[in-house]
Formats: sequence, structure tokens, C-alpha cells
Amino acid sequence: MPEAGLASQVAAIAAEAGRLAMARWDTDFKRWEKVPGSPVCDVDLEIDSLLRVRLAALLPDAGWLSEETADNSARLSRRQAWVVDPIDGTRDYLRGRPGWAVSVALVEDGQPVIGVLDAPARGEVWTAEAGRGAFRNGVALAVAPRSELAGARVPADHLPQVDADLRMVDRPNSIALRIAMVAAGEADLLATIRWGNEWDVAAAVLIAREAGAAISDAIGQPLAFNTPRAQAFGVLASAPGIHDAAVERLADRAREALES
Repeated sequence: MPEAGLASQVAAIAAEAGRLAMARWDTDFKRWEKVPGSPVCDVDLEIDSLLRVRLAALLPDAGWLSEETADNSARLSRRQAWVVDPIDGTRDYLRGRPGWAVSVALVEDGQPVIGVLDAPARGEVWTAEAGRGAFRNGVALAVAPRSELAGARVPADHLPQVDADLRMVDRPNSIALRIAMVAAGEADLLATIRWGNEWDVAAAVLIAREAGAAISDAIGQPLAFNTPRAQAFGVLASAPGIHDAAVERLADRAREALES
């Protein structure tokens, strides 16, 4: 387990990154696509550099995995690793919308033990420490006590007809913030059925888990972090009472996606 006080230091560093993002938000920064459909901007790179310097000063021996840094397999030999997304929800950042956050997680032995989402455009700081609960702006979080899948609230812009019995709620671009909505009881279910990157979800997974959410990949298997591929097949975060039903509903779609 991380030493006492480390989580607050991580939150302070994430807040510094959030202030930088806010200061640059309404300016003429460069933007491009790494690959089609994957936007990035020079603010991402500035924040990545800031986080790497500040976090390395806290734990010099920890590995490093970030969306905006070329991967280095040396992290795999480290018991601890920082898993970072400098701006999760870059599309919202580029469009001047508030649905983005700085995401920082400390992973230890394959699981996140500290998680911070700094979302300054929303006035929100989400924090969690393994075994010590999850908080938004210092207020303890708890998932909604839902036991029926029908009527479950899902952060989405649209739903397929097969899921017409679910209820859409507002959806920030940041997947980390959508997972955090489950932690806060503002959504009941978040599910993706595709290969996704660990840096997108590591901090939010801990926040949701510490708030009482059930967490798995898209086929119901446990998530692991700081893996060689640095990816997982989807993420499913939900109120515990509907998790099994959600896995069952997604099973055929998940199987088809894996086979394709």
C-alpha cells in the first residue's frame, strides 16, 4: 500500500495539471490527429511532461504508462507504475466543453491504489485510495442501490433498440468521468465493448470500486493494469445488483466483437 499522505500529493499534482489545462483551454494551441479519429493537442503533451516530472519526484522507481508517452517495457518489471491520461476527453477539451479531466492512477501489483480525476471545467476533484473510500470534492461517494437492469441510467447519446429499456443520461466525452458517474450514483451502468487503453480507466475504476461499484471487463472478467498490452476488452462498471444481468445482456455482442 502507498505511504500515508501520498494520495494528497498526487491530487495536488493533478490539480496543477488541471490549472495548466484551464489556462490553455481558450487559447490558440496546436491540434492534430495521431491516427484518424484520435485527436491530440500540444496541451496534452505539456501536461504529460508536467505530470511525469512531478510524479517521478514522488516515486522515482515507479514505472510510467501514459497516452502521450511512447511505451517502455521497463514498466513491466516495476511493482508500482503511474498510469496517466493527461486529458481524458480530448474531444470535449477541443470543443470547449467541460467533459474532460486529468486522470492519474498509481497501480501496484496490477491494481490501482490511488486514483485522481481533476476536472476543473466542472469544478470537480474525484479521489480514491484503496480501502479508504472515494470522494468528490471531499464528499464520500456511494453507488445507487439498483437491483433491476430495466430502467438503469446509462451515460449515452443513443442506445440500440435491444437496450431500449435503459435510460440515457447526459454523457461527458471522458470515459473516466462516465465511470465516475456510477460511483456518484448519477448513473447505474457504464459499459464498453471494445479494446480500450488502461490509461483511460485506471483512476476511475478505483474511484468506482471504492464507492461500491462492481467492475469487470466486457465479459465479466477482472481487470488488470500495467499489463504488456496495456489494454482491456471493454469495461463494465455498475451498481452491484445489476452487474451479472449486464454481463449476460452484453455476452453475445461481446463474443461477436472479440471474434471480429
